[in-house]
Amino acid sequence: MAKRIERLSICILFFLQFISWSQAQSLPEVKPEEVGMSSVHLELLNSAVKEALGRKDFPGAVILVARRGKVVWRKAYGESQWVPSHEPMMISMIFDLASLTKPIATATSIMILVEEGKISLWDKVKNFIPEFSPYVGENETKGKDARIWHLLTHTSGLPPYADVTEIERKNASSCDLNSLIKRIARLEKTNPPGEAFHYSCLGYITLALILEKITGETIAEFSERNIFYPLKMTHTFFVPSEEFRKQCVPTEVIKGKPLRGIVHDPLARLQGGISGNAGLFSTVDDLAVFAQMMLNKGEFNGARILSPLTVERMTEVFPEVSFSGRGLGWDINSEYSTNGGDIFGRCLYGHTGYTGTSTCIDPETETFVIFLTNRVHPDDKGAIVSLRSKVANIVASSIER
Repeated sequence: MAKRIERLSICILFFLQFISWSQAQSLPEVKPEEVGMSSVHLELLNSAVKEALGRKDFPGAVILVARRGKVVWRKAYGESQWVPSHEPMMISMIFDLASLTKPIATATSIMILVEEGKISLWDKVKNFIPEFSPYVGENETKGKDARIWHLLTHTSGLPPYADVTEIERKNASSCDLNSLIKRIARLEKTNPPGEAFHYSCLGYITLALILEKITGETIAEFSERNIFYPLKMTHTFFVPSEEFRKQCVPTEVIKGKPLRGIVHDPLARLQGGISGNAGLFSTVDDLAVFAQMMLNKGEFNGARILSPLTVERMTEVFPEVSFSGRGLGWDINSEYSTNGGDIFGRCLYGHTGYTGTSTCIDPETETFVIFLTNRVHPDDKGAIVSLRSKVANIVASSIER
């Protein structure tokens, strides 16, 4: 009797997983020529990636290219892991997106709150986090208060990161968001808000707490309910459940064991995998749905996530800090935006992730490129920056009409 119940449970699990897969949305695949691209030129992607694999720059990769709402290139390369055994890379595998979490989950969620009138970009950070200290200049002169948009554009004065070892020493092996934010909020600011660009994970961790205070939901819960579920991105989530862990691409080997389905970012790991700066996992196909939603000005297959004007504001350089080259969550033209290459135009926006992930989206040509690798496996010594540019250049130059 017990075995029959166990078999029935397994059947139900597989059935539910099949339903989940069948309900997932995806873009149609066509030959490149159908959307004005050269299939011959796109074939150069193969040699570029294989050269990098030959140098062991990273174990493997998945690339998806789409134009005008249709996929023209979708391919897996190399291996998903080297340690403890060599395993092939599969298109359907789930990647630790690292900082792609910032625009896809956190910035999008904050802008949904802006659209709902629950927050303003000009609200002071200290309205939500009283401990948030201002910049202190010469003669102990206090600077202006940081605003929400300062956090989104990395111009709040917060330093890039925090001392994880020190936090672990004081908080054992974990740290809840509230206690972490109190520590972050009191950190000495590098500059007055709006006067310098310093890419900061701490700003996005702060945004996640602000969202939680307003909604009562974590960034994981809010983004699932308002972004991923409506878009049927069924393989996009924080903290992958046990059933999905085997599909996850391993990252760095920590204490002799690869992180698999466990976030690589140390601060996110301290928070149990749910953080505003990192922690999101996804597949190339789910990310394609999100990218197409952005190209569609906030809508995909009847699900509206953002208004057209909101998408425009997010994906242009924020005027108050034009020197930064940053939009609201997105990278438009900063020192980090090499993933867009040299050929796409000024409308291009995108983001990268420390683990070796990246996406770039070009409204002008209706094209996007999703390039996922696990360059931190096994020892965090992989190289990806140069290849990101080359991949984007190959795709851009394959557009013929």
